[in-house]
Amino acid sequence: MTLPHHVAVDQQPTVEGETGYVLRGGSEGAVRLRLLARAKWPTTRVLLGRAGLRRGMRCLDVGCGAGDVTFEMARVVGDEGEVIGIDADAAVLEAARREAERRGARVRFRRGDAVGIDEPPIYDLVFARFVLTHMNSPEAALAGMMAAARPGGMIVIEDIDFEGHVCFPPSHAFERYVQLYREVVRRRGGDPEIGRRLFQLMRAAGAEDVQVDVTQPAYAVGDGKLAAQVTMEHIREAVVAAGLASHAEVDAIVAGLDAYARDPGTVMSLPRIFQVWGQRPAT
Repeated sequence: MTLPHHVAVDQQPTVEGETGYVLRGGSEGAVRLRLLARAKWPTTRVLLGRAGLRRGMRCLDVGCGAGDVTFEMARVVGDEGEVIGIDADAAVLEAARREAERRGARVRFRRGDAVGIDEPPIYDLVFARFVLTHMNSPEAALAGMMAAARPGGMIVIEDIDFEGHVCFPPSHAFERYVQLYREVVRRRGGDPEIGRRLFQLMRAAGAEDVQVDVTQPAYAVGDGKLAAQVTMEHIREAVVAAGLASHAEVDAIVAGLDAYARDPGTVMSLPRIFQVWGQRPAT
């Protein structure tokens, strides 16, 4: 799966508000998000169940992207509930709306910035996955999530500790990919290891009964094994613009990751992923 490095207008990295987003957005970004969602949904499903997602709830999916988790949440809450997805990328939201129409899903999508969430305090559960890592001000984004939850409502977050990647046997392409991703996110003001800080951030935001878990899916086959090469391709523009690598080096890394993923004798993980959930105080 070798990817071209040309970039259409709607594929440029999305930068709105206080965000260090380094990945391509738009329609091509939606393809990456769906691949990642397929790989990641089993552990996200368990998290949402532990946090109490159930029929009849009103939920907000912050930084919803193409809506893959939004649709799954809507399936759980049923017709008695309501799920709204917000994202800053208008093009990826349009892809989400088309998918909702195709599915006949009772989901609403609207444009919204994760840093400046403007929602009333009505949600039983507010969720964000892989969002705070891109924020220059994750505290502000978390405060907005807390404010959108009703008193007693749940705030649920998944985010990465990118340093925690694993592959075996060792791969230079994989190691270089991890190095470049971490560096370019830092240069944009994000935190590629924010996962390890989430527990303290949630407590500092005022959440009660904060819980934490760590997951790390690993793959010998399947979508998860493609995540590294697709992500490397989608940070190409940000990496080259920062002077961290040339297009030629990115081509070589993507090709190396592709060959590694096709080898049935290799194992590749996603980043270490922290799952944190807590409750807005009831009073």
